[in-house]
Amino acid sequence: MKLTSILLLLLLEFFSVPVFALRCEHHVIEINDSTTDVLRKCGEPYSIDSHVERRTVSSFAAINDTPVVPIINGQQYVTEVDVNVEEWVYDYGRTRMQQYLRFENGRVKETKALGRGEE
Repeated sequence: MKLTSILLLLLLEFFSVPVFALRCEHHVIEINDSTTDVLRKCGEPYSIDSHVERRTVSSFAAINDTPVVPIINGQQYVTEVDVNVEEWVYDYGRTRMQQYLRFENGRVKETKALGRGEE
């Protein structure tokens, strides 16, 4: 029984972090990590591309500062907001996959593995 419990705990530990998560040495990069956290954990990326995306956001009118969901007579307001986007690539050489990170307003929103590195 004790061995089963230990094996179960080890499996939970192994699967508690996504298998394909970006790892820098013994650090794991997670969604919503800040650019500062990623720089501290992984160092400078191989490349950075940054741009601003304009997005449409809708909100509903409020009555007495309480948001109202417009079921019958609600009025919807549409505004545009700027989102600062940075796309980072880490190149660890030919023995590892390149790693892509997408930041929106300074927070990790996406990570994915690219092809083999070039260095």
